[in-house]
Amino acid sequence: MTAEPDTIDLERLYDEDFVAWSREQAAALRRLAATRRGVPGIDFPHLIEEVEDLGRAESRAVVSQLRRIIEHCLKLSCSPAEDPRRQWQLSIRAARREIRDRITPVLLHELRAALDRQYRIARDDTDYAMRLYDEHEAADRLPGACPWTLDQLLDADWFPDPQV
Repeated sequence: MTAEPDTIDLERLYDEDFVAWSREQAAALRRLAATRRGVPGIDFPHLIEEVEDLGRAESRAVVSQLRRIIEHCLKLSCSPAEDPRRQWQLSIRAARREIRDRITPVLLHELRAALDRQYRIARDDTDYAMRLYDEHEAADRLPGACPWTLDQLLDADWFPDPQV
């Protein structure tokens, strides 16, 4: 039998990895619900769902920012357009800052696992946008697989080289 985490560990976990904390709290609530059926005033199923949703919302926010970085890196790399380049760079920097503000060990692991899927989604969205702007040749040059590492995508000073 494993020991229950003490208050100090939970406080540190809350501060250092909110997603892991929310998952631990949902598991603890499940254990409590299993042993105390019918505790007056506590809606265990919905409470557990809400605690889990807090962690999922953090995860979705970070993944969304990663996708934004990928889309704008693809545009910087493949689009011949000159005018929006600075905006794409500013957008990438803002998304990286959002990720830095939210990243935890659990979320970093999830980003690594999600990179290929998020690349495919971002590539599809970028392809569509480029074709809307009649950048068909640029859209045809979009790499089929992610050409960058997660570390590059999150690096505050890194931007892809233009391929145009």
